[in-house]
Amino acid sequence: MFAKRVDKVAPFRVMAVLERAKQLQSEGRDILHMEVGEPDFPTIQPIIDAGIDSLARQQTGYTQALGLPELRRAIAVYYQERYGVTLSENRVVVTSGASAALMLMSALLVDPGKGLLMADPGYPCNSQFLRIVEGQAHKVAVGADRGFQINGELINQHWRDNTIGVLAASPANPTGEILSLAALQDISAAVKAKNGVLVVDEIYQGLSYGEDCHSILEVDDDAYVINSFSKYFGMTGWRIGWMVVPEKAVVGLERLVQNLYISTSVTAQYGALAALDLINRPMLEARRKEFGVRREVLLNGLKALGFRVDYTPKGAYYIYANIEHFLKKGGWADSEAFCFDVLEKYGVALTPGTDFDEHSGAYHVRFAYTLPVEKLKDALARLKVAVDTL
Repeated sequence: MFAKRVDKVAPFRVMAVLERAKQLQSEGRDILHMEVGEPDFPTIQPIIDAGIDSLARQQTGYTQALGLPELRRAIAVYYQERYGVTLSENRVVVTSGASAALMLMSALLVDPGKGLLMADPGYPCNSQFLRIVEGQAHKVAVGADRGFQINGELINQHWRDNTIGVLAASPANPTGEILSLAALQDISAAVKAKNGVLVVDEIYQGLSYGEDCHSILEVDDDAYVINSFSKYFGMTGWRIGWMVVPEKAVVGLERLVQNLYISTSVTAQYGALAALDLINRPMLEARRKEFGVRREVLLNGLKALGFRVDYTPKGAYYIYANIEHFLKKGGWADSEAFCFDVLEKYGVALTPGTDFDEHSGAYHVRFAYTLPVEKLKDALARLKVAVDTL
């Protein structure tokens, strides 16, 4: 007998695609992975060396629950350097990945029966974190015409009696859309007018192409920020992220961390210190530029094949494409059927929009351009065969 809350937690559908893709690979099939949001680049060597060095120095024990003081200080300096935001290191909480930060945020802010407004489409696990604490995801359907983002007008329209705040994301998963400084100001003003809390997922910050990302902290010092070393810094398996929170939230978060997982991996924290060292920034920027090249190749290629992409994603490494016309021609029931069929027949692994989007996910697919250009071209060639048969 399991707790009833488990039945309310939906599966992460992309993992089913990944599992089948790996099974096909084990059978000798050549599979092109465009389903999982993970950079294909390995962690840069200076970060690896810092982790190894920390082990050689026998830094293998617990750290403070909120993180190494020098790492919290370095993150505060990073905000000054990157965004011009003066930030006390006391407001920085190092976490075991951004997922832990999202779970901590849910536990800290959301009482049973209360909810957060968020854009639909959006990162699917956000809803599940809220369900685990008996909270609610108040999803607001947004399309390409609104940049797939929530705004002040929508916040006012959809705020409920049991809404306590807003969870926004920039750049967003699965769309890659960015909130401008004006958009962040608009959202902040709307939330403040409701006496709510504002949480902004900035996990893909740093990965932008042609338009700089802004942090909510540039316009709202009371907001909660969630970030990660996984995406821009390429440290997915190290499982390390951080939060920036108001001073009043620190004590409660410290108690939660102490009880839930004691502290973040010390090895990962020393690696993260190296990640923030400006001397290593050129290597990370070179990777960002390569993602920009890949975005252009994939975006142009998909449009040439007839995939509907009604916007140009400005950040992250995703393209969210409309396949409704292909579904009708090919007789697929929805994006899940399309993705599994393309995987089985053509060896291209994609993520169905149903993972991210309750109102239009059945006819959207997410492409991750986390493959080298030549493999992206191979994937496009295989998809051409698939759509040409319709």
